[in-house]
Amino acid sequence: MTHPDTAHTGASRPSWDETVRPFFTAPLTRDLTVDVCVVGAGLAGLTTAYLLAREGRRVAVLDQGPVGGGNTGRTTAQLANAFDDRYSEVIRLYGEAGARAVAQSHTAAIDLIERISQEEGIACDFERVSGYLFVPPGASRRVLSEELEAARRAGLREVAWVDKAPLEGFDTLPCLHFPNQAQFDPMRYLRGLAHAFGARGGELYTETAVQTVEGGAPAKVRTHSGLTVTAGAVVVATNAPIHDRVATHTKQAPYLSFVIAAEVPRGSVQRALYWDTEDPYHYVRLQSLDEATELLLVGGEDHKTGQADDAPARYGRLEAWARERFPKLGRVRYRWSGQVYETLDGLAFIGRSPGEENVYLVTGDSGMGMTHGSLAGVLLRDLILGRDNPWATLYDPARKPLKAGGAFLKENLNVAAQFLDLATPARGDAAALGPGEGAVVGFGPAKRAVYRDEAGVLHERSAICPHLGCVVAWNSAERTWDCPCHGSRFDAYGRVINGPAHRGLEPK
Repeated sequence: MTHPDTAHTGASRPSWDETVRPFFTAPLTRDLTVDVCVVGAGLAGLTTAYLLAREGRRVAVLDQGPVGGGNTGRTTAQLANAFDDRYSEVIRLYGEAGARAVAQSHTAAIDLIERISQEEGIACDFERVSGYLFVPPGASRRVLSEELEAARRAGLREVAWVDKAPLEGFDTLPCLHFPNQAQFDPMRYLRGLAHAFGARGGELYTETAVQTVEGGAPAKVRTHSGLTVTAGAVVVATNAPIHDRVATHTKQAPYLSFVIAAEVPRGSVQRALYWDTEDPYHYVRLQSLDEATELLLVGGEDHKTGQADDAPARYGRLEAWARERFPKLGRVRYRWSGQVYETLDGLAFIGRSPGEENVYLVTGDSGMGMTHGSLAGVLLRDLILGRDNPWATLYDPARKPLKAGGAFLKENLNVAAQFLDLATPARGDAAALGPGEGAVVGFGPAKRAVYRDEAGVLHERSAICPHLGCVVAWNSAERTWDCPCHGSRFDAYGRVINGPAHRGLEPK
């Protein structure tokens, strides 16, 4: 689940709250020695850093952009223990004990955000709401029956059937009610968390791009500017790991998810989280705007990153879906997309980085980045401090979900197919590009990513992703170059904005 179509041109979230701006601090200007270095100032990284600072550890956080400038700033910020990939699937893969651990950890993550916002006085619109899971019109409700049984086996005893979700003008028919879910404003929360981290001695450095992470005793982080951070432990919290070239990336796949935010009269839609079971599924919540108006956030229409360029059609389908079900929907104020990493089993990878001494990672948000990221802070804190944690095995990045072998094969065959692009000529024509347009031109490894800026000047970079060599694709809605293999993303001029690549497209 995923913020605005302006995100790669300077903004980090829709401006429904003009008091929240991208939060920069000073860049790192000297070598540093700390107890823990966290790479990434999104929710997972800052939660981990904050919890370690509360334990008296000296912690430094590095980020190439502002706080929350990655996918934390592009989420719809639903906080749920209603598991996206279904408790029935967790039971199939990991048994009832695994499902209980999933329910307990995501419930604890919601409680943690609530507790931190209260203790630190963070005004982030945290609100407890109900959640409703329903099937599309005409679909069998068997999936709901199976999920009800599985959720109760996972310990969520209060999940129950209700006659319909509390929506006027749209009859969901009998659906599942998940009580005690929540929502919040992630950017306000991150700003408050950053200040709380700093008040406990934490050091936060933005505009500081990391080049390499080296495990060892001690571990080392080296920046593109040539500086070194030496640490007893390093946490890589960069959405997609930038230090791992292959292993983790074969077990997860990048998707873009799309969101619209449209006006509705205040009080015309009951505040709750709403989800359906379509594929791709839809997710809905409300965001306060002013005394008379709220925004209905409607998301879905996911596709593999770099494997489609039809955002206007996807936004159009989201709007049509919403207007059919919410008759008081007004004008669409914002549209945006964000990147989600779907793991083979729907569970995040959180823990020790395989084969790397004193290096830890968190990735694979699987559409539940806010809860996965928050529980990651607790789990990584415990692992770094040598404490037992009941969730460690479940989220271990080294795990191999053998029962998810079909998904593994499907996703990696898809990746392999993308390399065929190296053997075919590009269809783009640089001379035909208008201002603000981009295209891949040329043949084979010599393919070029060409962008014509608003002044009419052409900019050329290599179209070969520096991660593993796939050919990038132009994303016309966000003016980015997106890798269809593992989700690296670059701005129109070739500068990296999302890993696993940690450097930009090469100049031509």
